[in-house]
Amino acid sequence: MIKHDHHIDEVFMRRALELAELGRGSVSPNPLVGSVVVHDSKIIGEGWHKKFGESHAEVNAVNAVTDKALLKESTIYVNLEPCSHRGKTPPCADMLVANGVHKVVIANLDSNPLVSGEGVRKLRSAGIEVISGILDKAGHELNKRFFTFMEKHRPYIVLKWAETADGFIARENYDSKWISNEYSRQVAHKWRAEEDAILVGSKTAAHDNPQLNVRDWSGRDPVRVVFDRFLRLDRKLHVFDGKQKTILYNVLKHEEHPNLILARVEDEDFISNVIKDLFQRNIQSLLVEGGATILDLFIEHNLWDEARIFQSPRLFEKGIRAPAVHGKVHETHSIQSDTLRIVYNDQ
Repeated sequence: MIKHDHHIDEVFMRRALELAELGRGSVSPNPLVGSVVVHDSKIIGEGWHKKFGESHAEVNAVNAVTDKALLKESTIYVNLEPCSHRGKTPPCADMLVANGVHKVVIANLDSNPLVSGEGVRKLRSAGIEVISGILDKAGHELNKRFFTFMEKHRPYIVLKWAETADGFIARENYDSKWISNEYSRQVAHKWRAEEDAILVGSKTAAHDNPQLNVRDWSGRDPVRVVFDRFLRLDRKLHVFDGKQKTILYNVLKHEEHPNLILARVEDEDFISNVIKDLFQRNIQSLLVEGGATILDLFIEHNLWDEARIFQSPRLFEKGIRAPAVHGKVHETHSIQSDTLRIVYNDQ
């Protein structure tokens, strides 16, 4: 019996993961997927899922192969189990079977109940060898938003704030401009382009009048989500400008206007009701930008997956205290004078 070389599999799977990353900010609510076609230890085709509604990674990779006859002797590497159901595109598992590929190597099984192992079963039933679990941890990290959405039935939640060296998130008058430096703010705009939605509370909306769009980076604007329980916000604020989809969660009424939804939820367990509604609206990831009251609310309810905290050398001496999270520090970066800590919720 020939021993399988998992090291070679990891080399090509790492490439598939690199390709998958290229779709970030464009494919949600679909997962990030990359694929490579390997024949005789050489890549003869590769592709990734580029945009929601368009061809999946495996299709793009197979289409990139010049000599399709080689597919019968080739291995397809793909970081997520090929889909087995018809959505906006035909099932990728059927396409691989039709092309008679020799072997399929996968990082993660798909936790979408419409797939959930069925893709692998289709492939094996057709006599295709399937190996799974190659770089599965890296694959799960890449698609943590997708897996959280599918398995926990809620968006992946990222808390973000900037704090001074002495631990304040804003001055006493709620002014928070500017704690972090311009490069940190550019990073924050990159994050906005990568997440489905961005959330603030009514105090932040009123005092900062944020646009909550992408300006210092290129990419799509997230859906704006605002907590305004009693609909007291001034309609002259940017969140009412109609330039991007906005959801105002309140306890009074439900109305729908162009690019503005007043979404009524029950006041009891307000935050959990909002998260349930966002899940129903297919919002796969949520960036919570504050203010302090909202951030503390998410922390109190343990509704967060990671926190991204910029710490500036600036001092306020007094003001509104920054939130405190307890978790595992996953990454630390220096952004000129600022320090960025990324903390994962380990509860």
